[in-house]
Amino acid sequence: MFDNKTILITGGTGSFGKKYVKTLLTRYKPKKIIVFSRDELKQFEMQQIFNDPCMRYFIGDVRDKSRLYRAMQGVDYVIHAAALKQVPAAEYNPMECIKTNINGAENVIEAALDNNVEKVIALSTDKAANPINLYGATKLASDKLFVAANNIAGGHKTLFSVVRYGNVVCSRGSVVPVFQRFIDEGCDHIPITHADMTRFWISLQQGVDFVLKNFERMMGGEIFVPKIPSIRIVDLATAMAPQLPHKIIGIRPGEKLHEVMCPEDLCFDTYEFSDHFVIAPGIKFSSRSNDFDTNALNEQGHAVAPGFEYNSLSNPQYLSVEEIRAFNAQALV
Repeated sequence: MFDNKTILITGGTGSFGKKYVKTLLTRYKPKKIIVFSRDELKQFEMQQIFNDPCMRYFIGDVRDKSRLYRAMQGVDYVIHAAALKQVPAAEYNPMECIKTNINGAENVIEAALDNNVEKVIALSTDKAANPINLYGATKLASDKLFVAANNIAGGHKTLFSVVRYGNVVCSRGSVVPVFQRFIDEGCDHIPITHADMTRFWISLQQGVDFVLKNFERMMGGEIFVPKIPSIRIVDLATAMAPQLPHKIIGIRPGEKLHEVMCPEDLCFDTYEFSDHFVIAPGIKFSSRSNDFDTNALNEQGHAVAPGFEYNSLSNPQYLSVEEIRAFNAQALV
Protein backbone atom coordinates (compact mmCIF):
# COMPACT_ATOMS: atom_id res chain seq x y z
CA MET A 1 0.00 0.00 0.00
CA PHE A 2 3.04 2.29 0.20
CA ASP A 3 4.06 1.97 -3.46
CA ASN A 4 3.92 5.35 -5.24
CA LYS A 5 2.77 7.02 -2.00
CA THR A 6 4.21 10.00 -0.13
CA ILE A 7 4.96 9.30 3.53
CA LEU A 8 5.98 11.86 6.14
CA ILE A 9 7.61 10.91 9.45
CA THR A 10 7.79 13.50 12.21
CA GLY A 11 10.82 12.99 14.41
CA GLY A 12 12.14 10.90 11.54
CA THR A 13 15.82 11.01 12.55
CA GLY A 14 15.16 9.00 15.72
CA SER A 15 15.67 5.27 16.18
CA PHE A 16 12.17 4.44 14.94
CA GLY A 17 12.36 6.79 11.96
CA LYS A 18 15.61 5.33 10.69
CA LYS A 19 14.34 1.76 10.89
CA TYR A 20 11.02 2.79 9.33
CA VAL A 21 12.75 4.48 6.38
CA LYS A 22 15.02 1.49 5.87
CA THR A 23 12.02 -0.86 5.86
CA LEU A 24 10.02 1.28 3.43
CA LEU A 25 12.95 1.51 1.00
CA THR A 26 13.56 -2.24 1.21
CA ARG A 27 9.98 -3.46 0.81
CA TYR A 28 8.21 -0.78 -1.22
CA LYS A 29 8.65 1.81 -3.96
CA PRO A 30 7.38 5.01 -2.35
CA LYS A 31 7.01 8.20 -4.33
CA LYS A 32 8.51 10.28 -1.51
CA ILE A 33 9.63 9.75 2.06
CA ILE A 34 9.77 13.02 4.00
CA VAL A 35 11.86 13.10 7.19
CA PHE A 36 10.57 16.00 9.29
CA SER A 37 12.70 16.91 12.31
CA ARG A 38 14.46 19.84 13.94
CA ASP A 39 18.05 18.55 14.21
CA GLU A 40 20.12 19.49 11.16
CA LEU A 41 23.11 17.38 12.20
CA LYS A 42 21.04 14.22 12.59
CA GLN A 43 19.44 14.90 9.20
CA PHE A 44 22.87 15.35 7.61
CA GLU A 45 24.08 12.08 9.14
CA MET A 46 20.92 10.29 8.02
CA GLN A 47 21.34 11.59 4.47
CA GLN A 48 24.69 9.82 4.26
CA ILE A 49 22.91 6.51 4.79
CA PHE A 50 19.53 7.08 3.14
CA ASN A 51 20.08 9.04 -0.08
CA ASP A 52 17.55 7.36 -2.35
CA PRO A 53 16.03 9.78 -4.92
CA CYS A 54 12.68 9.57 -3.13
CA MET A 55 14.11 10.91 0.14
CA ARG A 56 13.31 14.44 1.31
CA TYR A 57 14.62 16.09 4.47
CA PHE A 58 12.63 18.94 6.04
CA ILE A 59 13.99 20.96 8.94
CA GLY A 60 11.03 21.78 11.14
CA ASP A 61 9.47 21.49 14.57
CA VAL A 62 6.00 20.10 15.29
CA ARG A 63 5.47 23.23 17.37
CA ASP A 64 5.57 25.21 14.11
CA LYS A 65 2.13 24.77 12.54
CA SER A 66 2.90 26.68 9.34
CA ARG A 67 5.97 24.55 8.62
CA LEU A 68 3.91 21.38 9.13
CA TYR A 69 1.27 22.69 6.74
CA ARG A 70 3.91 23.18 4.06
CA ALA A 71 5.57 19.82 4.69
CA MET A 72 2.28 17.87 4.44
CA GLN A 73 1.24 19.16 1.04
CA GLY A 74 0.67 16.14 -1.19
CA VAL A 75 1.32 13.66 1.63
CA ASP A 76 -0.68 10.40 1.75
CA TYR A 77 0.40 8.92 5.10
CA VAL A 78 1.88 10.42 8.27
CA ILE A 79 3.70 8.67 11.12
CA HIS A 80 3.91 10.98 14.12
CA ALA A 81 6.98 9.91 16.09
CA ALA A 82 8.23 13.31 17.30
CA ALA A 83 8.12 13.73 21.08
CA LEU A 84 10.10 14.74 24.13
CA LYS A 85 10.52 11.35 25.77
CA GLN A 86 12.98 11.62 28.66
CA VAL A 87 11.02 11.26 31.91
CA PRO A 88 13.37 13.31 34.18
CA ALA A 89 13.74 16.07 31.56
CA ALA A 90 9.95 16.34 31.28
CA GLU A 91 9.60 16.64 35.05
CA TYR A 92 12.08 19.53 35.15
CA ASN A 93 10.86 21.19 31.93
CA PRO A 94 7.11 20.56 31.95
CA MET A 95 6.04 23.37 29.63
CA GLU A 96 8.53 22.31 26.97
CA CYS A 97 7.18 18.77 27.10
CA ILE A 98 3.60 20.05 26.81
CA LYS A 99 4.47 22.30 23.85
CA THR A 100 5.94 19.42 21.87
CA ASN A 101 3.84 16.43 22.93
CA ILE A 102 0.40 18.07 23.22
CA ASN A 103 0.50 21.28 21.19
CA GLY A 104 2.62 19.54 18.57
CA ALA A 105 0.06 16.74 18.31
CA GLU A 106 -2.68 19.31 17.71
CA ASN A 107 -0.59 20.91 14.96
CA VAL A 108 -0.03 17.55 13.26
CA ILE A 109 -3.77 16.84 13.33
CA GLU A 110 -4.75 20.22 11.88
CA ALA A 111 -2.08 20.09 9.17
CA ALA A 112 -3.14 16.56 8.19
CA LEU A 113 -6.81 17.51 8.00
CA ASP A 114 -6.23 20.64 5.97
CA ASN A 115 -3.97 18.78 3.52
CA ASN A 116 -6.40 15.84 3.18
CA VAL A 117 -3.81 13.30 4.30
CA GLU A 118 -5.31 9.83 3.98
CA LYS A 119 -4.10 8.16 7.19
CA VAL A 120 -2.16 9.21 10.29
CA ILE A 121 -0.70 6.92 12.95
CA ALA A 122 0.69 8.46 16.13
CA LEU A 123 3.20 6.56 18.23
CA SER A 124 2.35 6.29 21.92
CA THR A 125 3.95 4.56 24.90
CA ASP A 126 3.05 2.25 27.75
CA LYS A 127 3.68 5.24 30.03
CA ALA A 128 0.47 6.82 28.65
CA ALA A 129 -1.62 4.12 30.38
CA ASN A 130 -2.42 5.18 33.96
CA PRO A 131 0.40 7.77 33.81
CA ILE A 132 2.34 8.80 36.91
CA ASN A 133 4.84 11.12 35.20
CA LEU A 134 4.42 14.17 32.99
CA TYR A 135 5.76 12.46 29.89
CA GLY A 136 3.10 9.75 30.20
CA ALA A 137 0.41 12.34 30.92
CA THR A 138 1.29 14.34 27.80
CA LYS A 139 1.25 11.20 25.67
CA LEU A 140 -2.15 10.26 27.09
CA ALA A 141 -3.40 13.72 26.12
CA SER A 142 -1.86 13.25 22.68
CA ASP A 143 -3.60 9.87 22.30
CA LYS A 144 -6.92 11.48 23.19
CA LEU A 145 -6.37 14.21 20.61
CA PHE A 146 -5.66 11.75 17.82
CA VAL A 147 -8.65 9.58 18.71
CA ALA A 148 -11.02 12.56 18.85
CA ALA A 149 -9.62 13.93 15.58
CA ASN A 150 -11.73 11.34 13.75
CA ASN A 151 -14.83 13.03 15.11
CA ILE A 152 -13.81 16.55 14.11
CA ALA A 153 -12.68 15.61 10.61
CA GLY A 154 -16.00 16.70 9.10
CA GLY A 155 -15.88 16.19 5.35
CA HIS A 156 -12.17 15.38 5.37
CA LYS A 157 -11.14 11.84 4.49
CA THR A 158 -8.32 11.68 7.04
CA LEU A 159 -8.28 8.78 9.52
CA PHE A 160 -6.28 8.88 12.76
CA SER A 161 -5.14 5.96 14.93
CA VAL A 162 -2.58 5.33 17.67
CA VAL A 163 0.02 2.60 18.19
CA ARG A 164 1.16 1.95 21.75
CA TYR A 165 3.99 -0.36 22.72
CA GLY A 166 6.65 -0.88 25.38
CA ASN A 167 10.38 -0.50 25.77
CA VAL A 168 12.27 -0.71 22.48
CA VAL A 169 15.42 -2.82 22.79
CA CYS A 170 18.63 -0.87 22.15
CA SER A 171 16.87 2.40 21.27
CA ARG A 172 18.23 5.60 22.77
CA GLY A 173 15.67 5.46 25.56
CA SER A 174 16.31 1.81 26.39
CA VAL A 175 18.08 0.61 29.51
CA VAL A 176 20.27 -1.64 27.36
CA PRO A 177 22.74 1.12 26.31
CA VAL A 178 22.87 2.25 29.97
CA PHE A 179 23.83 -1.21 31.17
CA GLN A 180 26.29 -1.56 28.30
CA ARG A 181 28.02 1.67 29.29
CA PHE A 182 28.56 0.35 32.82
CA ILE A 183 29.98 -2.87 31.36
CA ASP A 184 32.28 -1.04 28.92
CA GLU A 185 33.56 1.24 31.69
CA GLY A 186 34.55 -1.78 33.77
CA CYS A 187 32.15 -1.13 36.65
CA ASP A 188 32.08 -3.72 39.42
CA HIS A 189 28.26 -3.94 39.52
CA ILE A 190 25.07 -3.26 37.55
CA PRO A 191 22.70 -0.74 39.20
CA ILE A 192 19.10 -1.98 39.44
CA THR A 193 16.32 0.35 40.53
CA HIS A 194 14.15 -2.46 41.98
CA ALA A 195 14.62 -6.22 42.13
CA ASP A 196 11.02 -6.93 41.09
CA MET A 197 10.79 -4.49 38.16
CA THR A 198 9.36 -5.78 34.87
CA ARG A 199 9.03 -4.25 31.42
CA PHE A 200 7.48 -5.07 28.05
CA TRP A 201 10.14 -5.85 25.44
CA ILE A 202 10.01 -5.18 21.69
CA SER A 203 12.57 -4.71 18.93
CA LEU A 204 12.63 -1.73 16.58
CA GLN A 205 11.82 -3.95 13.61
CA GLN A 206 8.84 -5.44 15.42
CA GLY A 207 7.60 -1.95 16.21
CA VAL A 208 8.01 -0.84 12.59
CA ASP A 209 6.27 -3.96 11.26
CA PHE A 210 3.39 -3.44 13.67
CA VAL A 211 2.89 0.16 12.52
CA LEU A 212 3.05 -0.85 8.86
CA LYS A 213 0.39 -3.53 9.38
CA ASN A 214 -1.88 -1.17 11.27
CA PHE A 215 -2.04 1.24 8.34
CA GLU A 216 -3.94 -1.59 6.65
CA ARG A 217 -5.98 -2.55 9.72
CA MET A 218 -7.03 0.87 10.95
CA MET A 219 -10.62 2.05 10.95
CA GLY A 220 -9.76 5.32 12.69
CA GLY A 221 -9.93 6.07 16.41
CA GLU A 222 -8.48 2.86 17.84
CA ILE A 223 -5.32 2.35 19.89
CA PHE A 224 -3.35 -0.69 18.72
CA VAL A 225 -1.32 -2.62 21.31
CA PRO A 226 0.91 -5.54 20.25
CA LYS A 227 1.20 -8.79 22.18
CA ILE A 228 4.86 -8.81 23.20
CA PRO A 229 6.89 -10.53 25.93
CA SER A 230 7.88 -9.16 29.32
CA ILE A 231 11.29 -9.27 30.95
CA ARG A 232 12.54 -8.92 34.50
CA ILE A 233 15.16 -6.19 34.73
CA VAL A 234 17.36 -8.40 36.92
CA ASP A 235 17.25 -11.05 34.16
CA LEU A 236 18.29 -8.42 31.61
CA ALA A 237 21.26 -7.44 33.76
CA THR A 238 22.22 -11.10 34.15
CA ALA A 239 21.90 -11.70 30.40
CA MET A 240 24.19 -8.78 29.62
CA ALA A 241 26.72 -9.19 32.44
CA PRO A 242 26.46 -12.60 34.10
CA GLN A 243 29.72 -12.03 35.98
CA LEU A 244 28.63 -8.79 37.70
CA PRO A 245 26.57 -8.47 40.89
CA HIS A 246 23.51 -6.22 41.08
CA LYS A 247 23.15 -3.18 43.33
CA ILE A 248 19.65 -1.95 44.18
CA ILE A 249 19.57 1.87 43.93
CA GLY A 250 15.83 2.62 44.25
CA ILE A 251 13.10 3.59 41.82
CA ARG A 252 13.60 6.97 40.15
CA PRO A 253 10.96 9.73 40.31
CA GLY A 254 8.17 9.05 37.84
CA GLU A 255 9.16 5.41 37.32
CA LYS A 256 6.75 2.48 37.67
CA LEU A 257 7.53 -0.95 39.04
CA HIS A 258 5.49 -2.54 36.23
CA GLU A 259 4.13 -1.05 33.02
CA VAL A 260 0.55 -1.17 31.71
CA MET A 261 -0.59 -1.05 28.09
CA CYS A 262 -4.31 -1.91 28.38
CA PRO A 263 -5.65 -0.55 31.69
CA GLU A 264 -8.29 -2.46 33.61
CA ASP A 265 -10.46 0.67 33.62
CA LEU A 266 -10.76 0.36 29.83
CA CYS A 267 -11.48 -3.37 29.72
CA PHE A 268 -15.00 -2.76 28.40
CA ASP A 269 -13.50 -0.97 25.38
CA THR A 270 -10.71 -3.51 24.75
CA TYR A 271 -10.73 -6.22 22.08
CA GLU A 272 -8.30 -9.10 21.71
CA PHE A 273 -7.04 -10.23 18.30
CA SER A 274 -4.59 -13.00 17.45
CA ASP A 275 -1.43 -10.91 17.85
CA HIS A 276 -2.64 -7.62 19.31
CA PHE A 277 -5.24 -5.74 21.33
CA VAL A 278 -7.38 -2.80 20.27
CA ILE A 279 -8.62 -0.16 22.69
CA ALA A 280 -11.74 1.32 21.12
CA PRO A 281 -12.52 5.01 21.62
CA GLY A 282 -14.73 5.91 24.56
CA ILE A 283 -16.44 8.61 22.52
CA LYS A 284 -19.01 7.78 19.87
CA PHE A 285 -18.38 8.84 16.30
CA SER A 286 -21.23 10.60 14.56
CA SER A 287 -20.27 9.75 10.98
CA ARG A 288 -19.05 6.15 11.14
CA SER A 289 -19.42 2.80 12.85
CA ASN A 290 -18.26 2.35 16.41
CA ASP A 291 -17.73 -1.39 16.04
CA PHE A 292 -14.07 -2.34 16.49
CA ASP A 293 -14.30 -6.14 16.84
CA THR A 294 -13.60 -6.41 13.10
CA ASN A 295 -10.89 -4.34 11.44
CA ALA A 296 -10.35 -3.11 7.87
CA LEU A 297 -8.64 -6.42 6.98
CA ASN A 298 -11.68 -8.31 8.28
CA GLU A 299 -9.65 -9.80 11.12
CA GLN A 300 -11.96 -10.83 13.95
CA GLY A 301 -11.46 -9.90 17.58
CA HIS A 302 -13.47 -10.42 20.75
CA ALA A 303 -14.14 -8.40 23.86
CA VAL A 304 -11.82 -9.16 26.78
CA ALA A 305 -13.16 -10.37 30.11
CA PRO A 306 -14.29 -7.88 32.76
CA GLY A 307 -11.33 -6.85 34.92
CA PHE A 308 -8.79 -7.65 32.21
CA GLU A 309 -5.54 -5.67 32.27
CA TYR A 310 -2.51 -6.12 30.04
CA ASN A 311 0.54 -5.31 32.16
CA SER A 312 4.16 -6.41 32.23
CA LEU A 313 3.80 -8.30 35.55
CA SER A 314 0.82 -10.54 34.71
CA ASN A 315 1.78 -10.95 31.05
CA PRO A 316 1.77 -14.72 30.36
CA GLN A 317 4.85 -14.45 28.13
CA TYR A 318 8.23 -13.87 29.81
CA LEU A 319 11.69 -14.16 28.29
CA SER A 320 14.31 -16.21 30.12
CA VAL A 321 17.89 -14.98 30.53
CA GLU A 322 18.99 -16.94 27.47
CA GLU A 323 16.00 -15.74 25.46
CA ILE A 324 16.75 -12.13 26.40
CA ARG A 325 20.34 -12.55 25.24
CA ALA A 326 19.21 -14.00 21.91
CA PHE A 327 16.43 -11.42 21.50
CA ASN A 328 18.79 -8.50 22.10
CA ALA A 329 21.36 -9.90 19.68
CA GLN A 330 18.71 -10.26 16.97
CA ALA A 331 17.38 -6.76 17.67
CA LEU A 332 20.77 -5.28 16.78
CA VAL A 333 20.74 -6.83 13.29
